[in-house]
Amino acid sequence: MTEKQAQAEFLLEAMPYIKKYQNKILVIKYGGAAMTSDELKESVMRDLTLLSFIGIKVVLVHGGGPEITETLNRMGIASRFVGGLRYTDAETAEVVRMVLAGKVNKSLVHILTAFGAKSVGLSGIDGEIMTCSKESEELGFVGKIERVNTELILDCLGCGYLPVISTIGGDPAGNIYNINADTAASAIAGALKAESLILMTDTRGLLRDKHDEESLIRKVYVSDIPSLVNEGIISGGMIPKVNCCRDAIRKGVGRVFITDGRVKHSVLMELLSDEGSGTMFVNGD
Repeated sequence: MTEKQAQAEFLLEAMPYIKKYQNKILVIKYGGAAMTSDELKESVMRDLTLLSFIGIKVVLVHGGGPEITETLNRMGIASRFVGGLRYTDAETAEVVRMVLAGKVNKSLVHILTAFGAKSVGLSGIDGEIMTCSKESEELGFVGKIERVNTELILDCLGCGYLPVISTIGGDPAGNIYNINADTAASAIAGALKAESLILMTDTRGLLRDKHDEESLIRKVYVSDIPSLVNEGIISGGMIPKVNCCRDAIRKGVGRVFITDGRVKHSVLMELLSDEGSGTMFVNGD
């Protein structure tokens, strides 16, 4: 089969999925290796532009941990992590706002625009998209999301824009909070009752054996999660990620995927093909 024939076959295979997702909301959490490689970054933005062209209402939620660390290092501010989350004092919170809502957000909007997408950069502060309180005193200004306001996001989608949302939030007192990107994407997807949520990460998905990427579990029912935790299959840093999948499903998201951001076109393969490329979480038994 020639390359052109393979492309035609993929389009034919994708037809029912395109129909399924047309005019539906898709939330993408973007981060990890796909964010640090310029080649992968452009590939992901091109794929999201394509999805918007075929009538899918894409919402992109992003973090930017490596860029925050790099900026803090240049400023002579040490990074400290507690339980995998960045300790964020008031000074660090301002740096997080500068890097995420400024540098990273506008860079992604610029790339999307170059590919032809109508995109707009937002943060969780804009339109009070994410109102927060402190997750804990131990973490400083790390945000626990108290409320998601979808009005501005829906207005943007209704006008044909692809919203790009950085994961910072605020409170009524004017404090700035750093929010875990998986947590933010899960909360936003749940509030929007999105058709699907995709969490891009640095692994193929949920592995039965974390040392063997061929042991991918392709489908997980929410009811199976406790037993997978007890068996040790879901462990370490995968526990909070899977909890975000569970929470999104419980809030009304149709499907949640953990997919490999290191692989080109992983989002398209997940959404628009029979096989998929990562792990799909669904409701039920």
